[in-house]
Amino acid sequence: MKMSDKTIELSSGMHMPLLGFGTYDSTDEQELSTAVKTAISAGYRHFDCAYFYQNEHIIGKAIHEAIAESNGTLKRDDFFIVSKCWNNFHSKERVSLCLDITLKRFQMDYVDLYLVHWPMGFKEGDDDIPMDKNNQVISSDVHYTETWQAMEDLVRQGKCRSIGVSNFSIEQTREILAMCKIRPVCNQVEVNPYFQNNELVEYCHSENIRIVAYGSLRSTTYSPLQNWVKPGNLVPQENPDIVSLAKKHHKTPAQVILRWLIQCNIVVIPKSVTPSRIVQNSQIFDFELSDQDMEIFKNLEKGSRINHFEGARHHLRYPFSD
Repeated sequence: MKMSDKTIELSSGMHMPLLGFGTYDSTDEQELSTAVKTAISAGYRHFDCAYFYQNEHIIGKAIHEAIAESNGTLKRDDFFIVSKCWNNFHSKERVSLCLDITLKRFQMDYVDLYLVHWPMGFKEGDDDIPMDKNNQVISSDVHYTETWQAMEDLVRQGKCRSIGVSNFSIEQTREILAMCKIRPVCNQVEVNPYFQNNELVEYCHSENIRIVAYGSLRSTTYSPLQNWVKPGNLVPQENPDIVSLAKKHHKTPAQVILRWLIQCNIVVIPKSVTPSRIVQNSQIFDFELSDQDMEIFKNLEKGSRINHFEGARHHLRYPFSD
């Protein structure tokens, strides 16, 4: 079975590959293009992107080139392309504009999955993160239920095939479920051994909302504005229990972490631009963690979130309580 056949069914009836390729914080054209093509060669078909990442034009070009170079063995429908509506596009009129920009960058007619990137609306305009004199984000009063109605319109228009949310709390997700006509198929949130987000994961699973885990390997990039990641970040790949499991299974610690998440029915989207790591991250379907192995992870929880988005902490709809 090919890696691209390892999928999970969404409530929309679509199938999402369990392993995706993360693209955050990659803007060097040659480096990212090479990384995307390496990922495609390794079997990745799920690409997790966003308007805010400012690199969709590079990713789209690389995918189109890979299709053209495949002698007919690859086509657009083989890929599962995800993007996200950014926070200064939350009003009903601007949600469609944000996706139109993304589609133009990709040079595609549709995305497979479109997410509301955050439940927080920002002042609408040209600044992706409009800041006040106190270095705090300037909010808009647009509620995410309005945003969601516009997302549903995009499905009806054929511009995206499924819709979901990202960084939504349980209460915020409940609000969407109470008013929606098209259900969110997933919630993309932080999940890793030191921040397992169990209550949110269990709630979403109970509502047939798939969890897509970002930060699964705890990035070491630090941005003061987003607080991604805090200095002194704990790195689970160095945890003795995970290192021991890696030796037991003749795998790397990163592979063990990704395998743990998949066995929890969580989709993973690790990001790397290093060809060897891109390939390594794909080699997680040829072994299985035992029940005893899985139990070890339960003792690793530290409640240590890495993505706090400090600049938006004052926002009325800031999703995190920790």
